[in-house]
Amino acid sequence: MTQAGKTVEQFITALNKEEMTVAGTLLTPDFKFVGVLGSRDGADVYMEDMGRMKMKYTVHKIFENGDDVCVLCDYMMGDKTVFGCSWYQLKNGKINSLRVVFDPRPLL
Repeated sequence: MTQAGKTVEQFITALNKEEMTVAGTLLTPDFKFVGVLGSRDGADVYMEDMGRMKMKYTVHKIFENGDDVCVLCDYMMGDKTVFGCSWYQLKNGKINSLRVVFDPRPLL
């Protein structure tokens, strides 16, 4: 696994353990999130939302290409689980953007 993949793996592990401070250190300050249900600009805003949501991940597969890391996983939100894909882009060793796709119908 490359350093980019290890960084993403550390980020997901920290989120699963609800170690939001640790997870936040792996993001660039200008981090951008784009998802099915909305977007967020800035690491602090995103981490605040993640702290409230307490979402968990089960990783099935990680693909890497340079500073791009793709994760196929289950997202567990409360009593709902949905399969999806997360595309992480790193810059200078930190996660700079995250784009997530999944079918949101079970959540609506």
